[in-house]
Amino acid sequence: MSLPVKISHDVPQGDILGLLIVDTARALRTAFENRINAAGLGLTPGEARALIHIADHEGSRQLDIASQMSVEPMTLCTYLDKLQTLGLIERHKCAADRRAKRIALTNTSDDMIRRIRAELHVILDHATSGLSLEAKSQLEASLSAVNRNLQETSPPAPTGADERR
Repeated sequence: MSLPVKISHDVPQGDILGLLIVDTARALRTAFENRINAAGLGLTPGEARALIHIADHEGSRQLDIASQMSVEPMTLCTYLDKLQTLGLIERHKCAADRRAKRIALTNTSDDMIRRIRAELHVILDHATSGLSLEAKSQLEASLSAVNRNLQETSPPAPTGADERR
């Protein structure tokens, strides 16, 4: 478990924000993994994440889902094998690319998705306790903007040794 980021007066504000985002993301992921493992759903946290991604982006290609989850395609393939064995998803050939598979939910996946989302809501309710509805809304909007900015373009990598200092 990571330690909370302590704000020091000699650390630039931008550095603190970056550390807080990374530390919070790590803590959220750990809490999600712990809740899913303890919930008795019969899924690993990775399989649960995959199912939620599929629910949010149904009909996406396997490669796109792997990219959205930041996992290797073979890792996702293992998750999908299990989800398909459980009857929660189906793989369909992509009309535009015969090599690709599109992932669809089955009718039996609704209950599992509801249960996973319920666990996630418990975590998020705890994580945001003490925040007003307005503050929660502002936090969501701000994090969405940061995420969107990072998804659209990343700053160019430094090319020379002097630029890294």
